[in-house]
Amino acid sequence: MYILEKTKTWIPFGVFLSLTWIFVRGVHPPLSNFLIEFVFGLVICLPIAYGFRKFFPEYVSIGAIFSSFPYIALFVIVFLRDLVSANIDVAFRILNPSLPIKPAIIVVPLRVKKPFSITTIANSITLTPGTLTLDYIEETNSLLIHTIDGNDVESILKTIHIWEEYALNIFHELPTNTPLKKVFSDSVGGNRG
Repeated sequence: MYILEKTKTWIPFGVFLSLTWIFVRGVHPPLSNFLIEFVFGLVICLPIAYGFRKFFPEYVSIGAIFSSFPYIALFVIVFLRDLVSANIDVAFRILNPSLPIKPAIIVVPLRVKKPFSITTIANSITLTPGTLTLDYIEETNSLLIHTIDGNDVESILKTIHIWEEYALNIFHELPTNTPLKKVFSDSVGGNRG
């Protein structure tokens, strides 16, 4: 179907914004409330998306968006797990001053190249307590990251590599052809190679 292969980008973006509107409004059942808020969201969000259409590629594949959903869901699950773990680690370091704090700045080369992919990884790093993205180095396609514990750089790099695996598949960039089951298994501590 043509619409699944080539659609103006601002249309699905407007639909996404209107779905976000439902969550922001905190709509409660019955279903008619959801539908009313969704239509209201479309009336508000489609013109906004149209106004910002120059910021996005002109066309997008709806089929590609749907094929990204499993990777998006798993990325969110894995990121939330890493977020909770990092919060606990930083809390222990604050409550127990004898735990080592060895701040360091590291350079992390990236495999992702699209702006959305890079932004996703950079923001994920910044949102995780104990790490902060300082800069993007375009010449080497790498991120400059500050970490609270420079003793465990390998663990940071492994986590970022796993996030990148999801981003490569979410944004259909240099598909890794790594089966979804293996990506998820690696990210939850399974077969690490």
